[in-house]
Amino acid sequence: MKAALLLGHGGLDQLAYREDVPAPTPAAGEVLVRVAAAAVNNTDINLRTGWYSRTVSGASAASDRPDMIPQDGGWAGDALSFPRIQGADACGYIVEIGAGVDARRINERVLIDPIIRSPGGGVRYFGSDTPGAFAEFVAVPAANAVAIRSDLRDEDLASFPCSYLAAENMLTRAGVTRGEAILVTGSSGGVGSAAVQLARRRGASVHAVAAPSKTEALLSLGATRVVSRDADLIAELGRESMDAVIDVVGGVHFAQLLATLRRTGRYACAGAIAGPLVELDLRTLYLKDLQLLGCTIPAPDILTSLIGYIERQEIRPLVSAIYPLRDIAAAQTAFLSKQHVGKIVLVP
Repeated sequence: MKAALLLGHGGLDQLAYREDVPAPTPAAGEVLVRVAAAAVNNTDINLRTGWYSRTVSGASAASDRPDMIPQDGGWAGDALSFPRIQGADACGYIVEIGAGVDARRINERVLIDPIIRSPGGGVRYFGSDTPGAFAEFVAVPAANAVAIRSDLRDEDLASFPCSYLAAENMLTRAGVTRGEAILVTGSSGGVGSAAVQLARRRGASVHAVAAPSKTEALLSLGATRVVSRDADLIAELGRESMDAVIDVVGGVHFAQLLATLRRTGRYACAGAIAGPLVELDLRTLYLKDLQLLGCTIPAPDILTSLIGYIERQEIRPLVSAIYPLRDIAAAQTAFLSKQHVGKIVLVP
């Protein structure tokens, strides 16, 4: 089958497109999915560059030091084996089933739930811990291939799972409700643009942080206001003006994000694209009774809810560009340029 392989930690030269990769066979309880489209995410870049390793700091990555091979480069801090197939987002069609799976599922159109749960309570992340969607075919547990009925293109549907799960998980954990004011950082990216839509769906007033060139697109998604990512957030928004912050950026603005929160405000985080190391004044945390929420693994019912939103057309896809899988390096280059709004999708 065709597949994009990650050969090791490093730069774009570690990505290799092949057309002779053995196709997987579904085991008992699994299905084989023909991948119709797959989207690019920060986790693909982070895994490739070794960014998850605790041996690097700030906004740097292990790939900045070619002499270093991180032993904890996986998203959960584990060592990785190579080559491997990445890709956490997929829309596709079931073409084969393993033992114990209902044969009526053949030809079913599905989204793949990227959270693979074991009976004992452990989790693996699709495309990081397991072979992912940057290939023609992938085998996954039948429970992770979730049926969807929609008139949207495969490329549109592939833009939903990872980013929208992360965004809805943060909004759920932060308890965002109608009438609240929330601040969304990185709002032109996949998770951020999803958070803007999903927060508006909840009836919140959304203040989006992004480059000024993204203003029109974010207002069309439902943002109440767009604040420049280079702005002084205190000057623009005022102290204690927000009920919740939905953050995927981190970096030097962390203290300002907390300063915008009202007393008992909630800060939810699922990324750190501007740098994972931040300065926290504990007085701000405890004197304002703030809640700081790290958000990675969503509840099992969140994808089901998202599919309902999609099928009822309560949220819409935002696909910036589509590339053939063979051009994965170009797709990741475009992703890293941060000139897009929404998702970049690969078609195998």
